[in-house]
Amino acid sequence: MCGIVGFTGKYENNEEIITAMLKRIQHRGPDGHGIYKDDNFTLGHLRLSLIDSIGGHQPLHSADGKYVVAFNGMIYNHAELREKLTALGHAFATQCDTEVLLHMYVEYGADMLNQLRGPFAFVIYNNENGKIFGARDFFGIKPFFYFLDGDNIAFASEIKAFMAHPAFAPKLNTTAFEQYLTFNYSALPETFFCGVFRLLPGHSFTFDGGKMEIARYFTPTFAPKEVPLEDSISAIEKSVAESVKLHMQGEYEIGSFLSSGVDSSYLSATSGVKKTITVGFESEKFNETNYAKELSDQLGIENISRTITAEDYWNALPKAMYHMDEPLGDASAIGFFLASEEAAKHVKIALSGEGADEFFCGYGVYRNPFPLGKMKLLPFPVRRLIRNILLRLPFGFRGANYLIRSGEHLEEKYIGLTSFFTFKERNRILRNPTARVSPAQLVRPLYDQSKGLDDLTRMQNLDVQMWLPGDILVVADRMSMAHSLETRTPLMDMAVFEAGASLPPEHKVKGRTTKAAFRLAAARHLPEEWFNKEKLGFPVPFSRWLQEEKYYSMVREAFMQEGGGMEHFKRKPLLEMLDKHKSGKRDFSKKIWCVYAFLVWHKQYFSEENNRKDA
Repeated sequence: MCGIVGFTGKYENNEEIITAMLKRIQHRGPDGHGIYKDDNFTLGHLRLSLIDSIGGHQPLHSADGKYVVAFNGMIYNHAELREKLTALGHAFATQCDTEVLLHMYVEYGADMLNQLRGPFAFVIYNNENGKIFGARDFFGIKPFFYFLDGDNIAFASEIKAFMAHPAFAPKLNTTAFEQYLTFNYSALPETFFCGVFRLLPGHSFTFDGGKMEIARYFTPTFAPKEVPLEDSISAIEKSVAESVKLHMQGEYEIGSFLSSGVDSSYLSATSGVKKTITVGFESEKFNETNYAKELSDQLGIENISRTITAEDYWNALPKAMYHMDEPLGDASAIGFFLASEEAAKHVKIALSGEGADEFFCGYGVYRNPFPLGKMKLLPFPVRRLIRNILLRLPFGFRGANYLIRSGEHLEEKYIGLTSFFTFKERNRILRNPTARVSPAQLVRPLYDQSKGLDDLTRMQNLDVQMWLPGDILVVADRMSMAHSLETRTPLMDMAVFEAGASLPPEHKVKGRTTKAAFRLAAARHLPEEWFNKEKLGFPVPFSRWLQEEKYYSMVREAFMQEGGGMEHFKRKPLLEMLDKHKSGKRDFSKKIWCVYAFLVWHKQYFSEENNRKDA
């Protein structure tokens, strides 16, 4: 949508620095840029204009000149808030939501945050006392990163902007790297770059006198209620309709990504878009384009589709990993990168269905996540003893993981939707494992937060606060912004979340049906074959590609290199996995991809040929 960068302190040429930082992320805002600077603060903004293209230039100043704001996001209830502020005596010079944001701060200070509706990341500077206030939206739709240099701060929408700052020296954070091998995404507040942190979702900060203070203003809260199913369906339908209407604001045509799944189908059917965009792979098993075309035809909407070849995918990988900022073990991200590339040829804004699977329980793991079978006949202490014995064995065997899980509490066996390398496995492939914090220890505070709730909701709470901002929303933002495309996520709206957070377990999962109540809400707008269809989840034929000599050799060459990220790994266990996968003995594709994605990313940020990139 937009990009912001800024820093405090005096350097040799602050304007040159801020210009270079903006250039690093110019893809976030090709429609214009602006700079503000005084003796101790420099602020830059890149604009992708969507509302009030004439009057929405940033950084924006308050009428009295005291405050300056740079904003990335969209305040969908800006018209309602403008009315409220006007009644309180505020006068407006533009129709843009940024000016509303600034006036909200002047009127309410930090208390304004829970009145905002939409995705946001912003900073507001008081040039009279030098105080900086900033915040990130409720769920982490928009990114915000910062690093501290003594008494100074630098911040940006993307980490790559820091590469142009004189106080920044890129160094790999091995703690974040180790957790990535398990979680498949950057799971900590600290990033892959030493000293660089992300402002967490639902948090604000105040930087004053060289001190950084962070406060949490929102915590996702699940409160299941026993209500009739019809009430749940109606609440979902109402919230989705309202959110979709708000998300259709703007001066440019809006399209919608469309897969074969119910989320994007629901949005396409109810939003009134004129174009849908679909991509699929060459193999029929991994291709949703026919389904999307069929639904689009039924809805009277133009469908634009693209078939991704293996060559397309592998060629796009380095650029996609550069735009990602941090490595991501989600192979579908490259598909979203190519889908965004196609969408940007036709529209400036595209709707996308992120959030529904987390808010309404759409993933298969939620069905019956840890069936015990006959093991449930054994008392838990006995199962626990078996588990402890197996963990001490120097070898594994078929069924061992099942026996281990049967002797564990939910907090120990579920760390989120993805779990690639176990704590034990990652120590086996790393040359110098630190073994500081186990994945289970890392997620324990979130489990403590959800005590007293049913297991399904506790899993959901964990995924909303970790997987959603760590993987799903990172992909949606970075892969679309790489092509200057605005992705809007109506199902990530607060009212939609509240409708999902109040559902009892039986309205979320019923037998083998996930997103049960959500599907019935969609059923009021879609043909039966669509609201009940399971989406493919953008599967990538990576497993099959690794058995082809061309791509097997590419990965093997990366594993054989000296340096380039391989200095962190033991080569032998990686090559063993690769060879066993190629021969069909076991499917190690996800673990291989996790390591390979890191190596590709590492080259983008730590090789001499790449770390001088401007875009």
